[in-house]
Amino acid sequence: MRKTRYIFGVLALLAASSAPQAQTVPSNVGPTSAMMPPALQNVGFEPSLNGQMPLDLHFRDETGRDVQLREFFGQKKPVVLAFVYYRCPMLCDQIQMGVVGTLRMLSFNPGRDYEVVFISFDPHDTPELAAEKKQAALARFHRPETVSGWHFLTGSQESIEAITRAANFRFRYDAKSKLFAHASGVMLLTADGRISRYFYGVEYPGRDMRLGLVDASAGRIGSPIDHVLLFCYHYDPSSAKYSATILRIIRIGGILTIFTIVGGIWIFRRRELHADHSNLQGAH
Repeated sequence: MRKTRYIFGVLALLAASSAPQAQTVPSNVGPTSAMMPPALQNVGFEPSLNGQMPLDLHFRDETGRDVQLREFFGQKKPVVLAFVYYRCPMLCDQIQMGVVGTLRMLSFNPGRDYEVVFISFDPHDTPELAAEKKQAALARFHRPETVSGWHFLTGSQESIEAITRAANFRFRYDAKSKLFAHASGVMLLTADGRISRYFYGVEYPGRDMRLGLVDASAGRIGSPIDHVLLFCYHYDPSSAKYSATILRIIRIGGILTIFTIVGGIWIFRRRELHADHSNLQGAH
């Protein structure tokens, strides 16, 4: 059974600390639900690859406009989607900063090559709070021309339950601390709303994000080198990372070696024929 890396920085017990720290529990040693503290039971993030997200759901964007989720899909572009809540005191800001920081390392641009969607799972969050988060993200991203590619959504309890259930994102509200216990991660979706890739935690390697976007776009973005790397690197759902596929690399190396040998033989043979031809001309 696949384990999930949990990062919980917003628990009531941690909120009481003067300097709380987010921790990542490795997937291979993740605690079972029975072993978790009560506040963390039934909390997790286990997306199903190729799972379909419900695109007919309605939300409000950062301007307060009613939008249907499918507005951000169907344009032959992948979508980066993360669940947060805008009043979160720590962890959600780290998720947002992690997404922005990683995407800033890429040459791809939101709005042109892909869309970025943050969805609050707190039904009490407002478009005003969403607008503040978008402004902060754009200021950190340093590419104002990408403003149309960033979307910060709020929604009703019904829409939130439907979208998080489809992603198998489970969270728990603590009435005493007024905070949510939740996992952290980001999903990459295809243009028709299927889960293509996901990454856990609050920091996402630029290589993995780039390869994931190329994968989710079905080859519509990325350079030839990116597509070669996709052949050499394999996505492992159990670790939510791209790792080198040694067998494929060996095969590529073998093919290159064969081409090098054949090319060398061809060049040597050409030179040999040219030398013979020159000798014949000299004899005459």
